[in-house]
Amino acid sequence: MALSATVLAELRGIVGPSHVHDAAGDLVAYARDATPLFSHRPDAVVFPADTAEVSAVLALATRHQVPVVPRGAGSNLCAATVPLRGGIVLVLTRLTTILEVSADELLARVQPGVTSAALADAAAARGLLWAPDPGSRTVATVGGTIATCAGGLRGLKYGVTRNYVLGLEAVLPTGEVIRTGGRLWKDVAGYDLTRLLTGSEGTLAVITEATVALLPAPASANTGVAYFPTLADAGEAVARVIRAGVVPATLEFLDRACIAAVEDFAHLGLRADAGALLLFGDDGPPDLVAAHLDRIGAACVEAGAVEVTTAREVAQAEALLAARRCALPALSRRGGVTILEDATVPRPRIAEMVDRIDAIAARHGVAIATFGHAGDGNLHPTCVLDSAEDHEAVRRAEAAFADVFAAAIDLGGTITGEHGVGAAKLPFLAARLGDDQLALLRRIKTAFDPAGILNPGKLGS
Repeated sequence: MALSATVLAELRGIVGPSHVHDAAGDLVAYARDATPLFSHRPDAVVFPADTAEVSAVLALATRHQVPVVPRGAGSNLCAATVPLRGGIVLVLTRLTTILEVSADELLARVQPGVTSAALADAAAARGLLWAPDPGSRTVATVGGTIATCAGGLRGLKYGVTRNYVLGLEAVLPTGEVIRTGGRLWKDVAGYDLTRLLTGSEGTLAVITEATVALLPAPASANTGVAYFPTLADAGEAVARVIRAGVVPATLEFLDRACIAAVEDFAHLGLRADAGALLLFGDDGPPDLVAAHLDRIGAACVEAGAVEVTTAREVAQAEALLAARRCALPALSRRGGVTILEDATVPRPRIAEMVDRIDAIAARHGVAIATFGHAGDGNLHPTCVLDSAEDHEAVRRAEAAFADVFAAAIDLGGTITGEHGVGAAKLPFLAARLGDDQLALLRRIKTAFDPAGILNPGKLGS
């Protein structure tokens, strides 16, 4: 839909002329996010400066029935911020103030455009830890992290974003400003709207401020790596680690294809002859970390590891973590289009799920490499294609991932553990939730957004 001159004039009156972009060249950058194969050009991109401006824009959009898609950095991987029906992309990256970091209350108050890394640095300066650790932490905004309930490498020990959101300021589509939760760890007054908005992907309200929980920073941390002949052996090691009573801060895996890609990309000295790599780490008091890493290493040897190494210095530990963090860019070098997906199964079924992924890839004639969070069963099967213009290859990849999601559900898992649903996973949501629960989502959506303007075509639509 094209916005009328009247609507554009009102938008400029709200946020200022320089913060409303509607030139064709300006709109192209906001037609997509980090998700490949999804694109739709908006009619305007609007950059509000504060809650009042967000409220005024939403009230205007509701009056004129204009779709609005809230957006942070656009680093999500489920097409959550692609404006499928045009309208306004509401970019919150001008709201970048860290309003408070309280060591006494173990919390911070931030605006949604603050990056996860910036919040982590501000917390660390006060001897505190912002635990959520998404892979795109240097660019991902806190607002986007909350909107998608992002996870990350520390999920097993520390949980995911929803475990740290104490309260929100949010603007409803009609322009009303609400505050949910607050500064308290214990508050059961009324429905938990804070938890409902966390992971709602901009379909119910626009987050304009967040109060988040922090933890005391651990005194030390260290990392190790174990190599295995097969991924099944690595899966057995994970089970043995948990049975040994250790809940590591990091427990990640790479399959053979990922190891080769990462080594070719980063030259970290990884063993190319291994069938799987298990990256493990913990944090806390130095003596406890050392004891836990010894127990993890012993569990890996019992499970058949051919080599176990523990970092001897900080630089070596950081290099090992880099091996996991660079898995996506390493794989992306192998083609023009990288489809990184996200599915989760119960921890004991990781190896079985990877076997199914390999069989699915072979059946559809596509190459899929898999890495992920072994500690919580969250896998990232990744397919690299030469070009998005190879429509037959794209069709085969999409069919393969449809089978991957079906396999995850069949094994007692889910279609997404941390990326979110967005437009990419919406076709598979009914299979995961069932028709009755999906109908309930739609009723909740209507209660918040009776005009249906917020991120239409996504959750609840």
